[in-house]
Amino acid sequence: MLISSFTGNLIEAGCDEAGRGCLAGPVFAAAVILPHGYQHELLNDSKKLSPKQRNFLRQIIEKEAIAYGVASCSPEEIDEINILNASFLAMHRAIDKLKPNPQLLLIDGNRFTPYKTIPHRCLIKGDARYLSIAAASILAKTYRDEYMLELHHRYPNYAWLKNKGYPTMEHKLAIREFGITPYHRKTFNSQIQLKLPF
Repeated sequence: MLISSFTGNLIEAGCDEAGRGCLAGPVFAAAVILPHGYQHELLNDSKKLSPKQRNFLRQIIEKEAIAYGVASCSPEEIDEINILNASFLAMHRAIDKLKPNPQLLLIDGNRFTPYKTIPHRCLIKGDARYLSIAAASILAKTYRDEYMLELHHRYPNYAWLKNKGYPTMEHKLAIREFGITPYHRKTFNSQIQLKLPF
């Protein structure tokens, strides 16, 4: 069972991102403040849930959270400041939307750029350990998937409906055949290179 709180008394916001390893599309991030002692039997790391479960839990989180924020960084910003810094900036933008202000930030992963004067804790695999981070992972993932679905209708050749911009072989082959779109990250050229026998 995931843990509901890191401290037990502070206003904590869990933070996570989605889309960091993609070739196309923005990186999304979310920050979520849950009530103290909150529990939900289905709430878990978004990677361990089906799309149907994620979309169901998104509605629950948005209804029952004390506060939540979702934000993104564009492919242009990713190219300019690199994907790691863009992930942190997207988290900062998500935290900006929280009211009340959190007293502690729980960050999924091992690094983070401090946000103002609010203390933070980096937690490896935090989305599988703390409910607020799991909730943030679900919001970031579902909002990004929704965005990539919209882009898919404009650029159907890249199968973003299925791969969501990740570097699948199908996606790489489409780039080889059709070139890149304005939504591709140009600094990720090394991931696009194909080792094919033709």
